[in-house]
Amino acid sequence: MHPKIKPLKEKKLVGIHVRMSLAENRTGWLWSRFAPSIKDIPNRVSQDKISMQLYDADYHRNFSPERTFEKWAAVEVNSFDEIPPGMKAFVLPGGLYAVFDYRGSGADPAIFRYIFGEWLPQSPYRIDDRPHFEVLGEKYRNNDPNSEEEIWIPIVEKG
Repeated sequence: MHPKIKPLKEKKLVGIHVRMSLAENRTGWLWSRFAPSIKDIPNRVSQDKISMQLYDADYHRNFSPERTFEKWAAVEVNSFDEIPPGMKAFVLPGGLYAVFDYRGSGADPAIFRYIFGEWLPQSPYRIDDRPHFEVLGEKYRNNDPNSEEEIWIPIVEKG
């Protein structure tokens, strides 16, 4: 599986977040809190949902399933004028991304083992210190083997 290399323009996101680790995964809890409120968010640019991870700069070099990171459940908006109570604004910075079109269950970590263990080391890129995210579009189905999503990995050229 080869990614598309795409530049991303800055995006405005609105959502909620939680600190978690892979060992104590709180993704289900986060989305169960966020999903019922999506309809209350004005200024959405699409029906897509964004699952975003903010890692410390050395997270992947010193990987451990117990290390924590910030996980977001969000949607893209064109304005921060009206943010529902309990939600936060986040500006996703632009930059270069490797975009993987993934089909399969989000519960299967094999795609990330491939990206970080095979593709990235052999590519002319390294991870950049910006958010990682997945775009959950109309073909996304939670934990379904036929689910489709885009996995966006921030990259810069090695050098």
